[in-house]
Amino acid sequence: MTGTTDEVLITEVLLRDGLQIEPVVVPTADKIRLAYGLMAAGLTSLEVGSFVHPEKVPQMADTDRLVRELRPAESVALHTLVFNERGARRAIEAGARHVRFVVSASDGHSKANAGVPTQDALARLRPAAELLTGAGVRIEATIATAFVCPFDGETAPERVVDVAGSLSAFGIKVLHLADTIGAASPWHVRRTVTAVRAAFPDLPLGLHLHNTYGMASANAWEALQLGIRRFDASLGGVGGCPFAPGAAGNIGTDDLVNLCHHAGFATGIDPGRLVAVREEVGALLGHRLDSALSAVPAEPVAVRGTAAAP
Repeated sequence: MTGTTDEVLITEVLLRDGLQIEPVVVPTADKIRLAYGLMAAGLTSLEVGSFVHPEKVPQMADTDRLVRELRPAESVALHTLVFNERGARRAIEAGARHVRFVVSASDGHSKANAGVPTQDALARLRPAAELLTGAGVRIEATIATAFVCPFDGETAPERVVDVAGSLSAFGIKVLHLADTIGAASPWHVRRTVTAVRAAFPDLPLGLHLHNTYGMASANAWEALQLGIRRFDASLGGVGGCPFAPGAAGNIGTDDLVNLCHHAGFATGIDPGRLVAVREEVGALLGHRLDSALSAVPAEPVAVRGTAAAP
């Protein structure tokens, strides 16, 4: 597929999935500055927080304020996570226009992450979906542990299809499959993506990849071959799930952009501008970042014909 002009949409999850596991709580003003820096680099889709109890995830306590104070261009989507009706009401009150539901495919992770088994987590999202739809809020969804669970082992594709069916009934516009602990291989990606696509051929799919075992880029490449054109990523590879033992950082936005551009996919993202934002992230967090390119003090070598789209 090298040389294709296909466009890839990357959702930057630094401000939510990236920061939620960090011991430091980044001030709201710094988050806002990072958000605008990411937009200036060409990102048009950002995950900025989650409407959860602040005692459970204190790093997300300012999500309401972030949504209210960020004023992106109309072309930029700000996503927030919602887990129940209370979170949906908070999202609407804050003025959120894009939300994501997150449901674990495995009961083990669902109990750790949401406090209840998968079917119960889905049941309490139903009134949230009705509320958000009535308010004109666009709903996407992510299936966590779609490939491997730290508690239950490998996730059967049939299980993912069943959860996808329930989420589809809520009227979601996009479904993301998450390698929550970064233990999937390209074989897992192909098997599960193929099964979900066969069951829901008209539902756009995306991937949320982690790099615990160094397989995120390989999994992204496999997904590109399968026609996936939506990915979550976190600048510098920051992130992880506090409710999934052993989960390391996300695939780095900088690494993913570099992969896409070398393969001829357009992202609309300027790698040079990402460098400055990445340096600021490292300074705020006070530690070395995990992406491959974070070890390189410059933007990656340009490849003719694969620069960011104007």
